[in-house]
Amino acid sequence: MESFHQTLTQHCVIAAKIAGEFLLHNQQRIGQIKINEKSTNQLVTEIDIEAEKIIISYLQSHYPDASFVGEENTVLKPKLNDLQFIIDPLDGTTNFLHGLPMYSVSIAATFHQVLVSGVVFIPVLAQCFYATKNGGAFLNNQAIEVSCSKVLSESLLATGFPYYNFKQMNEYLNCLKYLMENTRGLRRMGSAAIDLAYTASGNFCGFFELNLNTWDVAAGALLVKEAGGIYSNIGGDKFDISGKSIIAANPYIYTSLQTLLLKELKQ
Repeated sequence: MESFHQTLTQHCVIAAKIAGEFLLHNQQRIGQIKINEKSTNQLVTEIDIEAEKIIISYLQSHYPDASFVGEENTVLKPKLNDLQFIIDPLDGTTNFLHGLPMYSVSIAATFHQVLVSGVVFIPVLAQCFYATKNGGAFLNNQAIEVSCSKVLSESLLATGFPYYNFKQMNEYLNCLKYLMENTRGLRRMGSAAIDLAYTASGNFCGFFELNLNTWDVAAGALLVKEAGGIYSNIGGDKFDISGKSIIAANPYIYTSLQTLLLKELKQ
């Protein structure tokens, strides 16, 4: 089974890199790309849709009985669906459309509903993060692990700003104020998959965000876990990748960060 999971990861890596090359090529023609707005500040382009098709086509050629869930409304459920791929073909569409390099391809695989493979590829930087269940986490073939910062005051954190659901804006700003005053800073990359990958590699000590979807976090969550980190929903309950909030951090600061967020956001 371990070999099967590792092979799954290798195929996810290849699919992510193929899609990444497609994204790099098409970012050069931003002005010609057709843009639609799924809802407030949630953009989708023909590039997102085509990149998802590229990924699914490659993976289907190796796993014809797998099911697929993709951000661009792709739900393919063949008769045998113990194996499922969760795909975000372009996490950071707004960055992509504005010529910024912080966008990624995110692919996760679950087997019997357990995360077994996760890949986050940042095309512009040629950074490929990948993890296999019980097999560790890697960046371009080098093992990675979460940071060793032991207190919030020594930690650099990442978050994602609300961009369509503003119901808890005041509470969220209270969290930001406290963390700005009591940590080494906050960063907002514009791609939850990248935030989680950089938490796994120790660049960030922790990450939190509200109003996410399965494809935003599935691959990155496995990266964090295999790199020695902890993740949950903000309420601290067992993490469900279909949930809408996430906190991920190294083991030292997780409890402090989760306690603050739970107090302010009342998840």
